[in-house]
Amino acid sequence: MTPRRTSASATRRLAPAAAGVSRLRRLLGPLGSHLVLIFFAFTALAPLALVAINTLKTHREVVRSPLAVPGEPHWDNFELAWRYGQFSRGFVNSALLSGTAVVTVLVCATLAGYVLARRRVRHWRAVTIYFMLAMTVPIQLFLFPLYYFFARVLGLLGSLYGVGVVLAALNMPLAVFLMRAFFLAVPEQLEEAARIDGANTVRVLWSVLIPPVRPGLITVAVIVGLQAWNEFLITRTFLGQESITATLGLLSMNGTFTDNMSVMMAGTLLMIVPPLLFFVLVQRYFIEGLISGALKG
Repeated sequence: MTPRRTSASATRRLAPAAAGVSRLRRLLGPLGSHLVLIFFAFTALAPLALVAINTLKTHREVVRSPLAVPGEPHWDNFELAWRYGQFSRGFVNSALLSGTAVVTVLVCATLAGYVLARRRVRHWRAVTIYFMLAMTVPIQLFLFPLYYFFARVLGLLGSLYGVGVVLAALNMPLAVFLMRAFFLAVPEQLEEAARIDGANTVRVLWSVLIPPVRPGLITVAVIVGLQAWNEFLITRTFLGQESITATLGLLSMNGTFTDNMSVMMAGTLLMIVPPLLFFVLVQRYFIEGLISGALKG
């Protein structure tokens, strides 16, 4: 038997095995992806489910068996958490704080992103590097001079809107980079055609450029809104009892209900529900904005 015939016969014998391996890879490919997604979903939802289960128990039941389903639900835990956590006022203040931060960031980041994308300033490279470096600096370095400036110079200590501007400044570098990526994806021919038709810069920005970058605006709004809602360090430093937020209200329960974990978990669930519902409603637009921004940037 010649070597060529031997090689051909060996190939014919190995062909079924290779086909089986290929089918196994095609089968395990989607299965492996689904297993990874199920694992990450479990790690994200398991803590929420554990908190939700323990909100309806007594403290003794939580300590004895935290994973067990509650026998008789104790709905009064939510009433105690709502009253002592001052969530009726905390939710309103958190909404005002988050709204101020979101509006400020959207206006400033849109203008800055447009300028940097179209290179409307002479030293646009230096400005871009500055925003890049600003994302690496921790806020703790500026906390003391910022507090002095707010308290002694501006007199805005305890102001929700003033703290909202501070939170907007903290989120501004990332928002500028995101909006710059979206503006870079818009063809310059659209802007040039609008200017030929006699549109000024404000008209071009509002009527021509804003509609294509709307997914970016939604993405920035979600990121800034969630971070402002969950902010603790800045609100703890600059706000007082009169301007208590949801996070500070949950903190105020720590001393009263240290020995009652069920009420603390009820307060935690009350604080989680609003941003969770908000994210569920806008998740499709948020993910679309992230994907398109990553592809276009």
